[in-house]
Amino acid sequence: MPGLNGIEVAARVREESPRTRVLVLSMHSDEGFVARALRAGVSGYLLKDSAPDELLAALKAVARGDSYLSPAISRHVVEGFLRAEQKGADPVATLTPRQREILQMIAEGHAMKEIAGRLDLSVKTVEAHRSQIMNRLGIHDVAGLVRLAIRAGLVSPER
Repeated sequence: MPGLNGIEVAARVREESPRTRVLVLSMHSDEGFVARALRAGVSGYLLKDSAPDELLAALKAVARGDSYLSPAISRHVVEGFLRAEQKGADPVATLTPRQREILQMIAEGHAMKEIAGRLDLSVKTVEAHRSQIMNRLGIHDVAGLVRLAIRAGLVSPER
C-alpha cells in the first residue's frame, strides 16, 4: 500500500475486517510507535530482534484473542502511558484522520503540491489543512510539526 506506514495499514485492516487480529513485527521500540499501533487496533506488538520462541508465544496469544506486547517494550509503554496520563491527552488524537495523514506526509518531507496530488486535493485545500493542524496544535512552523510527528510516532526520526 504505497504511501502508508504499517500502522496505517493495520488501522485499515481492522476497519475493513474488524475480526482480523493484527500482530506488528517492528524494529521500533519507541512508546509513540507502540501507542499509535495500539490505537490503530493491533492485537500485539513484537520487536524484530525477538527470539523465535517469543514470536510463537505472540502468535498463540493473538490467535486465542489475547493481546501481546514484547516484554522488552512493555515497561516503556506503561511508563509512557503514565506520563501521558499526567500531561493530558495525545495532541495528535485531536486531529481528524485526514489531518493526521497530511501531518505524516509533511513530516516525511513531501511538498504541498505532491501531497495534493497523492490525495487528489487542491494545493489550497492541503494548505488549509496544514493551517488548521498548526492552529489546533499551537505550532507555528513546519519544523515544529515534524518534531511533533516524530514524538507521536507518525514518522521515524531516521527518515
